[in-house]
Amino acid sequence: MTLASSVQPRALGLARYRGEFPIFKTSVYLNTCSLGALGERSRRKVAEFLDIWQSRGAAAWYDVWWEALSDLRARYGRIVNAAPGEIALAPSISVALSAVAESVDYRRRPKVIVTALDFPTVAYQWLAKGREGIELVVVESPDRISVPVEAIAQAVDDRTALVVTSHVYFTSGAIQDIKRVAAAAHAHGALCVIDAYQSVGQIPVDVRDAGVDALLAGGLKWLLGGPGIVFLYMRESVAQHLEPAIAGWFGQREQFAFDPRALTFHDDTRRFELGTPSLAAVYAQLGGLEYIEEIGVPAIRATTAALTEDLIARMRAAGFRPTIAADPEQRSAIVMIPMPDPAESVRHLAAGAIIADSRPGHVRFSPFFYNLQDDNVRATERLAAQPAH
Repeated sequence: MTLASSVQPRALGLARYRGEFPIFKTSVYLNTCSLGALGERSRRKVAEFLDIWQSRGAAAWYDVWWEALSDLRARYGRIVNAAPGEIALAPSISVALSAVAESVDYRRRPKVIVTALDFPTVAYQWLAKGREGIELVVVESPDRISVPVEAIAQAVDDRTALVVTSHVYFTSGAIQDIKRVAAAAHAHGALCVIDAYQSVGQIPVDVRDAGVDALLAGGLKWLLGGPGIVFLYMRESVAQHLEPAIAGWFGQREQFAFDPRALTFHDDTRRFELGTPSLAAVYAQLGGLEYIEEIGVPAIRATTAALTEDLIARMRAAGFRPTIAADPEQRSAIVMIPMPDPAESVRHLAAGAIIADSRPGHVRFSPFFYNLQDDNVRATERLAAQPAH
Protein backbone atom coordinates (compact mmCIF):
# COMPACT_ATOMS: atom_id res chain seq x y z
CA MET A 1 0.00 0.00 0.00
CA THR A 2 1.40 3.40 -0.93
CA LEU A 3 1.61 6.37 1.38
CA ALA A 4 -1.02 8.24 -0.62
CA SER A 5 -3.55 5.39 -0.81
CA SER A 6 -3.23 4.58 2.87
CA VAL A 7 -4.19 8.10 3.96
CA GLN A 8 -6.88 9.15 1.51
CA PRO A 9 -9.79 9.02 3.99
CA ARG A 10 -7.87 11.21 6.43
CA ALA A 11 -7.01 13.65 3.68
CA LEU A 12 -10.68 14.36 3.11
CA GLY A 13 -11.21 15.02 6.82
CA LEU A 14 -9.02 18.13 6.90
CA ALA A 15 -11.18 19.94 4.35
CA ARG A 16 -13.15 21.34 7.30
CA TYR A 17 -10.34 23.86 7.84
CA ARG A 18 -10.64 25.31 4.35
CA GLY A 19 -13.27 27.84 5.36
CA GLU A 20 -10.79 29.49 7.73
CA PHE A 21 -8.63 30.57 4.79
CA PRO A 22 -10.55 33.28 2.90
CA ILE A 23 -8.33 33.19 -0.18
CA PHE A 24 -10.24 30.10 -1.33
CA LYS A 25 -13.38 32.22 -1.77
CA THR A 26 -11.85 33.70 -4.91
CA SER A 27 -8.88 31.52 -5.87
CA VAL A 28 -7.40 28.07 -6.00
CA TYR A 29 -4.32 28.50 -3.85
CA LEU A 30 -1.51 26.03 -4.59
CA ASN A 31 1.45 28.14 -3.51
CA THR A 32 2.08 27.41 0.17
CA CYS A 33 5.73 26.75 -0.60
CA SER A 34 6.08 30.47 -1.36
CA LEU A 35 3.71 31.81 1.30
CA GLY A 36 1.22 30.01 3.50
CA ALA A 37 -2.37 31.15 3.09
CA LEU A 38 -3.58 33.58 5.73
CA GLY A 39 -5.85 31.90 8.25
CA GLU A 40 -8.47 33.61 10.38
CA ARG A 41 -6.63 32.58 13.53
CA SER A 42 -3.52 34.47 12.45
CA ARG A 43 -5.59 37.51 11.52
CA ARG A 44 -7.25 37.46 14.95
CA LYS A 45 -3.90 37.14 16.74
CA VAL A 46 -2.50 40.14 14.85
CA ALA A 47 -5.63 42.10 15.74
CA GLU A 48 -5.06 41.08 19.37
CA PHE A 49 -1.52 42.47 19.21
CA LEU A 50 -2.77 45.75 17.74
CA ASP A 51 -5.43 46.05 20.45
CA ILE A 52 -2.81 45.51 23.16
CA TRP A 53 -0.48 48.02 21.54
CA GLN A 54 -3.29 50.55 21.35
CA SER A 55 -4.46 50.09 24.93
CA ARG A 56 -1.21 49.49 26.81
CA GLY A 57 1.68 50.68 24.69
CA ALA A 58 5.13 49.70 25.93
CA ALA A 59 3.72 48.54 29.27
CA ALA A 60 2.68 45.33 27.53
CA TRP A 61 6.33 44.31 27.24
CA TYR A 62 6.57 43.55 30.93
CA ASP A 63 4.13 40.68 30.89
CA VAL A 64 2.11 39.94 27.75
CA TRP A 65 4.67 40.47 24.99
CA TRP A 66 7.59 38.97 26.87
CA GLU A 67 5.48 35.92 27.53
CA ALA A 68 4.48 35.73 23.85
CA LEU A 69 8.15 35.40 22.87
CA SER A 70 8.70 32.65 25.42
CA ASP A 71 5.54 30.90 24.27
CA LEU A 72 6.66 30.99 20.64
CA ARG A 73 10.11 29.58 21.45
CA ALA A 74 8.50 26.72 23.37
CA ARG A 75 5.96 25.97 20.64
CA TYR A 76 8.58 26.03 17.90
CA GLY A 77 10.61 23.66 20.05
CA ARG A 78 7.73 21.21 20.37
CA ILE A 79 7.28 21.12 16.59
CA VAL A 80 10.86 19.82 16.12
CA ASN A 81 11.34 18.06 19.51
CA ALA A 82 13.69 20.65 21.01
CA ALA A 83 13.83 22.33 24.40
CA PRO A 84 12.74 26.01 24.59
CA GLY A 85 16.31 27.03 25.46
CA GLU A 86 17.52 25.50 22.20
CA ILE A 87 15.40 27.92 20.16
CA ALA A 88 16.30 31.45 19.10
CA LEU A 89 14.04 33.84 17.17
CA ALA A 90 15.08 35.86 14.13
CA PRO A 91 13.40 37.91 11.39
CA SER A 92 14.66 35.80 8.47
CA ILE A 93 16.68 32.73 7.62
CA SER A 94 19.42 34.99 6.27
CA VAL A 95 19.79 36.75 9.62
CA ALA A 96 19.73 33.52 11.65
CA LEU A 97 22.18 31.81 9.32
CA SER A 98 24.49 34.83 9.44
CA ALA A 99 24.56 34.64 13.23
CA VAL A 100 25.59 30.99 13.00
CA ALA A 101 28.16 31.63 10.26
CA GLU A 102 29.79 34.39 12.28
CA SER A 103 30.19 32.18 15.35
CA VAL A 104 32.42 29.51 13.78
CA ASP A 105 36.22 29.45 13.97
CA TYR A 106 37.44 28.65 10.45
CA ARG A 107 41.18 28.86 11.11
CA ARG A 108 41.78 25.11 11.21
CA ARG A 109 38.64 24.18 9.30
CA PRO A 110 38.14 26.61 6.40
CA LYS A 111 35.82 24.38 4.32
CA VAL A 112 32.03 24.65 4.15
CA ILE A 113 30.00 22.07 2.20
CA VAL A 114 26.70 22.94 0.47
CA THR A 115 24.87 21.42 -2.50
CA ALA A 116 23.89 22.78 -5.90
CA LEU A 117 20.19 22.35 -5.04
CA ASP A 118 20.12 24.40 -1.85
CA PHE A 119 18.40 27.77 -1.81
CA PRO A 120 21.13 30.30 -2.68
CA THR A 121 20.88 32.05 0.69
CA VAL A 122 22.78 29.08 2.09
CA ALA A 123 25.76 29.51 -0.20
CA TYR A 124 25.71 33.32 -0.09
CA GLN A 125 26.69 33.31 3.59
CA TRP A 126 30.04 31.78 2.80
CA LEU A 127 30.63 33.21 -0.66
CA ALA A 128 30.63 36.57 1.12
CA LYS A 129 33.45 35.26 3.31
CA GLY A 130 35.73 34.20 0.47
CA ARG A 131 38.14 37.04 1.23
CA GLU A 132 38.55 35.53 4.69
CA GLY A 133 39.82 32.28 3.21
CA ILE A 134 36.59 30.29 3.48
CA GLU A 135 36.47 27.49 0.90
CA LEU A 136 32.95 26.82 -0.30
CA VAL A 137 32.48 23.36 -1.81
CA VAL A 138 29.30 22.88 -3.86
CA VAL A 139 28.31 19.23 -4.26
CA GLU A 140 26.59 18.73 -7.60
CA SER A 141 23.38 16.85 -8.32
CA PRO A 142 23.41 14.15 -11.00
CA ASP A 143 19.74 14.66 -11.88
CA ARG A 144 18.71 18.10 -10.54
CA ILE A 145 16.32 16.30 -8.22
CA SER A 146 18.50 15.27 -5.29
CA VAL A 147 22.10 14.91 -4.16
CA PRO A 148 23.40 11.51 -3.05
CA VAL A 149 24.43 11.58 0.60
CA GLU A 150 27.49 9.57 -0.46
CA ALA A 151 28.61 12.52 -2.60
CA ILE A 152 28.24 14.87 0.37
CA ALA A 153 30.17 12.44 2.56
CA GLN A 154 33.00 12.26 0.04
CA ALA A 155 33.35 16.04 0.14
CA VAL A 156 33.74 16.16 3.93
CA ASP A 157 37.20 15.92 5.45
CA ASP A 158 39.09 17.01 8.55
CA ARG A 159 39.30 20.57 7.20
CA THR A 160 35.50 20.89 7.04
CA ALA A 161 33.83 23.17 9.56
CA LEU A 162 30.23 22.87 8.40
CA VAL A 163 27.92 20.86 6.20
CA VAL A 164 24.99 23.14 5.42
CA THR A 165 22.17 21.83 3.27
CA SER A 166 18.41 21.46 2.89
CA HIS A 167 15.93 19.02 4.36
CA VAL A 168 13.68 19.51 1.32
CA TYR A 169 15.16 20.82 -1.91
CA PHE A 170 13.26 23.85 -3.16
CA THR A 171 14.25 22.92 -6.71
CA SER A 172 12.45 19.57 -6.74
CA GLY A 173 10.65 18.95 -3.45
CA ALA A 174 12.84 15.90 -2.79
CA ILE A 175 13.37 15.04 0.87
CA GLN A 176 16.97 14.59 1.95
CA ASP A 177 18.02 12.08 4.62
CA ILE A 178 19.38 14.61 7.10
CA LYS A 179 20.20 11.93 9.65
CA ARG A 180 22.72 10.44 7.23
CA VAL A 181 24.01 13.90 6.33
CA ALA A 182 24.62 14.64 10.02
CA ALA A 183 26.45 11.35 10.44
CA ALA A 184 28.67 12.15 7.45
CA ALA A 185 29.55 15.54 8.94
CA HIS A 186 30.19 14.18 12.42
CA ALA A 187 32.47 11.43 11.07
CA HIS A 188 35.05 14.17 10.45
CA GLY A 189 34.21 16.41 13.39
CA ALA A 190 32.20 18.91 11.32
CA LEU A 191 28.89 20.46 12.33
CA CYS A 192 25.66 19.86 10.41
CA VAL A 193 23.32 22.80 9.81
CA ILE A 194 19.99 22.16 8.07
CA ASP A 195 17.80 24.63 6.21
CA ALA A 196 14.35 23.22 6.94
CA TYR A 197 12.30 26.17 5.71
CA GLN A 198 10.76 23.92 3.07
CA SER A 199 9.93 21.07 5.45
CA VAL A 200 8.95 22.05 8.99
CA GLY A 201 5.16 22.10 9.18
CA GLN A 202 4.49 19.74 6.27
CA ILE A 203 6.86 16.90 7.22
CA PRO A 204 7.59 15.56 10.72
CA VAL A 205 10.99 16.77 11.96
CA ASP A 206 12.76 15.43 15.05
CA VAL A 207 16.07 17.18 15.59
CA ARG A 208 17.16 14.74 18.28
CA ASP A 209 16.56 11.68 16.15
CA ALA A 210 18.23 13.33 13.16
CA GLY A 211 21.25 14.30 15.23
CA VAL A 212 21.70 17.65 13.49
CA ASP A 213 23.57 20.43 15.27
CA ALA A 214 21.41 23.29 14.03
CA LEU A 215 18.21 23.66 12.03
CA LEU A 216 16.38 26.70 10.71
CA ALA A 217 12.74 27.17 9.70
CA GLY A 218 9.97 29.70 10.13
CA GLY A 219 6.54 31.07 9.50
CA LEU A 220 6.59 32.08 5.85
CA LYS A 221 5.56 28.75 4.36
CA TRP A 222 4.24 25.61 6.02
CA LEU A 223 3.92 27.06 9.53
CA LEU A 224 1.36 29.63 8.33
CA GLY A 225 2.89 32.58 10.15
CA GLY A 226 3.77 34.82 7.24
CA PRO A 227 7.03 36.75 6.73
CA GLY A 228 9.21 38.23 9.44
CA ILE A 229 9.62 35.38 11.94
CA VAL A 230 11.89 32.32 11.88
CA PHE A 231 13.62 30.15 14.42
CA LEU A 232 17.06 28.70 14.89
CA TYR A 233 17.38 25.40 16.72
CA MET A 234 20.86 24.69 18.03
CA ARG A 235 21.76 21.73 20.16
CA GLU A 236 22.50 22.95 23.69
CA SER A 237 26.02 21.51 23.85
CA VAL A 238 26.90 23.16 20.53
CA ALA A 239 25.40 26.55 21.39
CA GLN A 240 27.41 26.76 24.59
CA HIS A 241 30.66 26.46 22.64
CA LEU A 242 29.91 28.95 19.86
CA GLU A 243 30.17 32.67 20.50
CA PRO A 244 28.56 34.97 17.94
CA ALA A 245 30.65 37.69 16.32
CA ILE A 246 27.52 39.73 15.63
CA ALA A 247 25.40 40.70 18.60
CA GLY A 248 22.22 42.40 19.69
CA TRP A 249 20.61 43.16 23.00
CA PHE A 250 18.16 40.25 22.89
CA GLY A 251 21.13 37.88 22.82
CA GLN A 252 22.42 39.21 26.13
CA ARG A 253 21.97 37.49 29.48
CA GLU A 254 22.10 40.88 31.25
CA GLN A 255 19.81 42.51 28.72
CA PHE A 256 18.59 45.29 30.99
CA ALA A 257 21.95 46.18 32.49
CA PHE A 258 22.51 48.44 29.48
CA ASP A 259 26.26 48.16 30.01
CA PRO A 260 28.28 49.15 26.91
CA ARG A 261 31.45 47.69 28.49
CA ALA A 262 30.27 44.10 28.98
CA LEU A 263 29.05 41.48 26.52
CA THR A 264 27.32 38.64 28.35
CA PHE A 265 25.67 36.20 25.97
CA HIS A 266 22.85 33.94 27.08
CA ASP A 267 24.04 30.46 28.01
CA ASP A 268 21.63 28.86 25.53
CA THR A 269 20.64 29.33 21.90
CA ARG A 270 19.10 32.70 22.63
CA ARG A 271 22.65 34.07 22.37
CA PHE A 272 22.08 34.10 18.60
CA GLU A 273 19.14 36.52 18.87
CA LEU A 274 19.79 40.10 17.78
CA GLY A 275 17.32 43.01 17.85
CA THR A 276 13.75 43.42 19.03
CA PRO A 277 11.49 40.86 17.31
CA SER A 278 8.58 41.97 15.15
CA LEU A 279 5.66 41.37 17.47
CA ALA A 280 3.10 41.50 14.67
CA ALA A 281 4.93 38.61 12.99
CA VAL A 282 5.21 36.78 16.33
CA TYR A 283 1.46 37.03 16.85
CA ALA A 284 0.68 35.96 13.29
CA GLN A 285 2.85 32.90 13.85
CA LEU A 286 1.17 32.06 17.14
CA GLY A 287 -2.12 31.99 15.26
CA GLY A 288 -0.72 29.86 12.45
CA LEU A 289 0.72 27.37 14.89
CA GLU A 290 -2.75 26.74 16.26
CA TYR A 291 -3.58 24.92 13.03
CA ILE A 292 -0.34 22.94 12.98
CA GLU A 293 -0.65 21.87 16.61
CA GLU A 294 -4.37 21.08 16.42
CA ILE A 295 -4.03 18.89 13.36
CA GLY A 296 -0.56 17.49 14.05
CA VAL A 297 2.26 17.32 11.54
CA PRO A 298 1.87 13.55 10.91
CA ALA A 299 -1.76 14.09 9.85
CA ILE A 300 -0.71 17.07 7.72
CA ARG A 301 1.94 14.92 6.08
CA ALA A 302 -0.64 12.23 5.37
CA THR A 303 -3.04 14.70 3.80
CA THR A 304 -0.48 16.53 1.68
CA ALA A 305 1.03 13.23 0.51
CA ALA A 306 -2.35 12.13 -0.78
CA LEU A 307 -2.95 15.46 -2.50
CA THR A 308 0.55 15.48 -3.94
CA GLU A 309 0.27 12.01 -5.44
CA ASP A 310 -3.14 12.89 -6.85
CA LEU A 311 -1.73 16.04 -8.49
CA ILE A 312 1.23 14.14 -9.93
CA ALA A 313 -1.06 11.47 -11.39
CA ARG A 314 -3.34 14.07 -12.96
CA MET A 315 -0.42 16.01 -14.43
CA ARG A 316 1.06 12.85 -15.93
CA ALA A 317 -2.31 11.88 -17.40
CA ALA A 318 -2.47 15.33 -19.01
CA GLY A 319 0.89 14.76 -20.70
CA PHE A 320 3.20 16.58 -18.30
CA ARG A 321 6.39 15.07 -16.87
CA PRO A 322 6.84 16.28 -13.28
CA THR A 323 10.39 16.75 -11.97
CA ILE A 324 10.06 14.78 -8.74
CA ALA A 325 11.80 12.14 -6.66
CA ALA A 326 11.25 8.61 -7.97
CA ASP A 327 10.19 7.25 -4.57
CA PRO A 328 6.89 8.70 -3.26
CA GLU A 329 8.25 8.48 0.30
CA GLN A 330 10.93 10.99 -0.68
CA ARG A 331 8.47 13.48 -2.15
CA SER A 332 7.28 16.51 -0.24
CA ALA A 333 4.26 18.64 -1.18
CA ILE A 334 6.20 20.43 -3.92
CA VAL A 335 5.40 19.44 -7.49
CA MET A 336 7.59 20.85 -10.26
CA ILE A 337 6.17 20.86 -13.79
CA PRO A 338 8.65 21.63 -16.62
CA MET A 339 7.36 24.39 -18.87
CA PRO A 340 9.03 26.37 -21.67
CA ASP A 341 7.99 29.73 -20.18
CA PRO A 342 7.13 29.23 -16.50
CA ALA A 343 6.39 32.89 -15.82
CA GLU A 344 3.87 33.00 -18.68
CA SER A 345 2.30 29.76 -17.43
CA VAL A 346 1.91 31.25 -13.95
CA ARG A 347 0.19 34.28 -15.49
CA HIS A 348 -2.07 31.96 -17.47
CA LEU A 349 -2.99 30.11 -14.28
CA ALA A 350 -3.59 33.38 -12.42
CA ALA A 351 -5.99 34.51 -15.16
CA GLY A 352 -8.01 31.43 -14.22
CA ALA A 353 -7.83 32.29 -10.49
CA ILE A 354 -5.22 29.61 -9.79
CA ILE A 355 -2.21 30.77 -7.79
CA ALA A 356 1.09 28.92 -8.31
CA ASP A 357 4.69 30.04 -8.71
CA SER A 358 7.58 29.69 -11.14
CA ARG A 359 11.15 28.58 -10.66
CA PRO A 360 13.80 28.13 -13.38
CA GLY A 361 12.26 25.94 -16.10
CA HIS A 362 9.26 24.93 -13.98
CA VAL A 363 5.85 25.83 -12.67
CA ARG A 364 5.71 24.96 -8.98
CA PHE A 365 2.58 23.75 -7.21
CA SER A 366 2.49 23.11 -3.46
CA PRO A 367 -0.74 21.68 -2.02
CA PHE A 368 -1.35 21.78 1.73
CA PHE A 369 -3.96 20.42 4.13
CA TYR A 370 -6.50 23.07 3.14
CA ASN A 371 -6.49 22.02 -0.50
CA LEU A 372 -8.92 19.65 -2.22
CA GLN A 373 -8.69 17.27 -5.15
CA ASP A 374 -10.87 19.73 -7.04
CA ASP A 375 -8.00 22.22 -6.81
CA ASN A 376 -5.73 19.71 -8.52
CA VAL A 377 -8.33 19.14 -11.23
CA ARG A 378 -8.69 22.84 -11.97
CA ALA A 379 -4.93 23.46 -11.96
CA THR A 380 -4.23 20.55 -14.30
CA GLU A 381 -6.99 21.46 -16.71
CA ARG A 382 -5.98 25.12 -16.79
CA LEU A 383 -2.30 24.36 -17.38
CA ALA A 384 -3.15 21.85 -20.08
CA ALA A 385 -5.35 24.44 -21.79
CA GLN A 386 -2.46 26.87 -22.21
CA PRO A 387 -1.64 27.16 -25.92
CA ALA A 388 1.44 25.13 -26.96
CA HIS A 389 2.19 23.88 -23.45
